[in-house]
Amino acid sequence: MILLHTADWHLGQTFYEYDRKAEHLYFLAWLRTQIRALQADVLLIAGDVFDSPNPPAESQKMFYRFLREATSEHPPLQIVIIAGNHDSAARLEAPDPLLEEMHVHIRGTVRRTPDGAIDASRLLIPLTENGRTAAWCIAAPYLRQGDCPPADSYVERVGKMYRTLYMAIPDRTLPVVAMGHLQAAGSEISRHDRSEYALVGGLECVSPDAFPPEIAYTALGHLHRAQRVSGRDNVRYAGAPLPMSFAEREYRQGVTLVELREGKTRVERIDFQPLVGLLSIPQTPLRLADVLYAIDLLPDGEITPRSPYLEINVMITEPEPSLRHRIEEALQGKSVRLARIAAVTPQQKNEPETVSCEQLQTIHPMDMATDVFRRRFGGEDMPGEMRELLQTVIREVGS
Repeated sequence: MILLHTADWHLGQTFYEYDRKAEHLYFLAWLRTQIRALQADVLLIAGDVFDSPNPPAESQKMFYRFLREATSEHPPLQIVIIAGNHDSAARLEAPDPLLEEMHVHIRGTVRRTPDGAIDASRLLIPLTENGRTAAWCIAAPYLRQGDCPPADSYVERVGKMYRTLYMAIPDRTLPVVAMGHLQAAGSEISRHDRSEYALVGGLECVSPDAFPPEIAYTALGHLHRAQRVSGRDNVRYAGAPLPMSFAEREYRQGVTLVELREGKTRVERIDFQPLVGLLSIPQTPLRLADVLYAIDLLPDGEITPRSPYLEINVMITEPEPSLRHRIEEALQGKSVRLARIAAVTPQQKNEPETVSCEQLQTIHPMDMATDVFRRRFGGEDMPGEMRELLQTVIREVGS
């Protein structure tokens, strides 16, 4: 059985006010080509299909058109989709009764039986091959506190949820694939990518041990960097098909190919080159004169649908009222689209680009606040009254 794992499409996203419809259409056309070429049996979409709970109508049309075209071009294909934290769970799964006729299964909410128990059977999708069940998929959407069985912490609740769902599988002699939209311990996130920090209960990192070891492959969404989790080859993030911010410009986009054969799992990465690239100049902030020189070296030409988005990094030591005007003037005739001017002071340089989930958990909130205050206000210490107020809040939240 051949599966393709993708996630975090964020359809409807605008990139610094630029419409990304053409970029998303380009990716979806590429993905349909991969499905046909690989004769994929299953497509797993691990959450954040849309960028917001109320996506534009055009983005919804794009999504449903893809589902229709992908399944009609390759009729054996099954598609399993779970909701992410950016999606409206109820909105996403509303057309599920109609889509199931096309072998498309969408799970956005955790439902309960009349006696109040978790309806595990609804989150278990049989994956078929030649008309017979060849594997099972645990299609758990983005989980909130109340979705999971009772436990002392959110992390323990998630682990208990996956164990409950695994034990409810009718035939556990068949391969099992799990899906989730969460942050796993041992994963790496970008310090500057705010969308990756939106988690239930704060920085709650779920251990890979939450997924029973018998699971052949765990398809995760939420983090935009494609990666293995804690070195486990069969627990992975597919990553986002398009970079969502300049913090992600060095990420490799694509999908993950998973092959289940004779009790073994083979995993392979398939790279995708987005329609539009991201360009940051200079790589480290420099004075305006040096920035203007770097702009002059950019290629001349007209702006096209493939012209890269441009981030300008400039060092300032005093107010520069004409900064944007001078940069825009220098960009006249250059084949780039200005998206962002990052004006930084010397105190903002040399921030670490990434931090692991475990490192975040070891940092006390007060230390974080103090560090932010010093960087924002030129190294000054936080006033005592502000420190006392913050410490009071931290104690109340932790109690």
